[in-house]
Amino acid sequence: MPLSHLTDQRVFADWDDLRGVADPDFLALGLGATNMMSMLWTVAMGGRAVGVERRGDPPPGESWNIAADTFHQLGLIDSLMLRTYGEEGLPRFRDGRVFRLAPCFYDPEAEAKSVFADEIVSGFEASGCLAGRLEHVEHIDDRWVGGRPQRVVTVQPPAEVPVTPDPSSIRSDVAKILCGEFPFQLPATELLILLRRYLETIEEMDLAKDSGAPRVRLFTHHQVVPDGGFVEEPDGRRRVIIEAVQELDYKQKFIYRRQPGTEPIDLGVPELFSIAQGVDSDDAAKLGFRSNPVGIDYGDGRGPVPAQSDYVACLLNTFVEGRSRRRITTVFDEDGDEYWVRQMAIGQEDDPEVGWIMLQVPAFKSFDPVEEGVLPAGTDRESPDYFAAYQQLLYDFFFDHAEELLEMPRKKLTGINTFYGPKLVTVAARIGVDAQVAVNGIVASNTFGTGHFLNNGVSVTGMICHSARVLRYWIDRRHGVVPGRAIRRLAEGIRVDTEEWIRVSAVEFSMANPREFEPECFELMEAAREHRDFLVSLDLADWNRLIVHIGRLGTQPLRPPHPLHPEQRRKQRAGRAPVPAKAAASDPPAPAKREADAMLVES
Repeated sequence: MPLSHLTDQRVFADWDDLRGVADPDFLALGLGATNMMSMLWTVAMGGRAVGVERRGDPPPGESWNIAADTFHQLGLIDSLMLRTYGEEGLPRFRDGRVFRLAPCFYDPEAEAKSVFADEIVSGFEASGCLAGRLEHVEHIDDRWVGGRPQRVVTVQPPAEVPVTPDPSSIRSDVAKILCGEFPFQLPATELLILLRRYLETIEEMDLAKDSGAPRVRLFTHHQVVPDGGFVEEPDGRRRVIIEAVQELDYKQKFIYRRQPGTEPIDLGVPELFSIAQGVDSDDAAKLGFRSNPVGIDYGDGRGPVPAQSDYVACLLNTFVEGRSRRRITTVFDEDGDEYWVRQMAIGQEDDPEVGWIMLQVPAFKSFDPVEEGVLPAGTDRESPDYFAAYQQLLYDFFFDHAEELLEMPRKKLTGINTFYGPKLVTVAARIGVDAQVAVNGIVASNTFGTGHFLNNGVSVTGMICHSARVLRYWIDRRHGVVPGRAIRRLAEGIRVDTEEWIRVSAVEFSMANPREFEPECFELMEAAREHRDFLVSLDLADWNRLIVHIGRLGTQPLRPPHPLHPEQRRKQRAGRAPVPAKAAASDPPAPAKREADAMLVES
């Protein structure tokens, strides 16, 4: 709830105890996966880290397919912590057991079931782990060929699940990780909470000592002072000043105001600070950072256009299992022009409450109630009636397409609990010119740039690769490299990683069947996109605000993909002769390969 933190006593504890706050080795502005992993690398290498986040605990978020590199990195952090501080310097659970990250993330001996990070940390579920195994990887190609529907289903064998962490298996090439296999799945929030609790435990144990600077300090309801929070020193480095804030839900917008009776906190001049606060970070903008849209030529006659896709997202409480199901299908506009759209379902092993569904919106669809004939011409686009009609169109679109993706009747789907959505979201490829925004500061993760989420780039590029660049920074410093040179290398590495994410994402942004369109078609597509942008701005909900529709919990596993295209099945039910389906193949069909090769060349 927006104001729940007002009863959280930890928020207000230790404000008078500022040990370990001034001039940290690493300052994280934004406590997402990238910056928390960077804090852990810093502490594991013997440094002091301070983290600042204004939203409190991590909010509810999407589920991730997770590469094995995350497991290996957590194991390396565990090993470095033991080497640096010895057994006595390791964080511990309340019952005295050593708090190790890797076995909390995945334990091959643990029973597969839904487990929350706080259950593990508190000792309530001492034998559990967070990550489930990704056991079903399905690719469905439902694109029409030669004017006829066809279906090609490819089922990949599950990736090999590592039994123990192996630091030698950690990869640094973003493209290789993104194009490789993913053995794990889990809700992103639970992984973030695990990292947060580990950092909090270190802070608490160090503050309990009478002397010495704590290795970790966390300010989880704070922000950089809006005016004058980045103070430029004579040598060009930035001093950072923060303030405690209240989060207020004001007319469907979250706003932040300084906590009454508190004063700004001077964090001094960190050796290195990192801004990783999501897209459109205010702090990054204050330091002059801007990201630019990425243009890609789809080979359809338009030339380079912004890489952008709109999706309808929903969290269904249905049993998708440890599954990643991806589908590409053909949709037609009123003139019979063909478009390709992508869809995805992600679950978690043995957890019937996790069913993230993402459905791409075809370029021609605007969700305009007037254009769709739901409301009369001249209806005010800012009126409640207009927005209600738009929500109904969104609702109908979602269940029409989710029915085909999940192989589940619409009547059954509409009776299932939803805890987020259906909601229209935009994914756009963007990248900054330089990740270094100050002599001692960088931007990272999707604050610097974004590719597509369908290839798991959010978890790979920032959490695995950008954070590992921070580890490399501390290795460089230990070898005598001066901060200026080490930060320059860090910034260049972030840029290279993000460019690779975008390059691999190029194929995910393509929508039109590669052929010549009429100019009028381009104009309609652009008009529809601009209208969807307007509608996204109307929906002011974010991850902190759940959209709940009460219904049943879907406990039956999904059916395997049907061998026939949905259109072929409709014809069968109508009594017409079915159109022959193409036989299943073990490799992706040739059209998909050609599309991927062409897009990578263009990018």
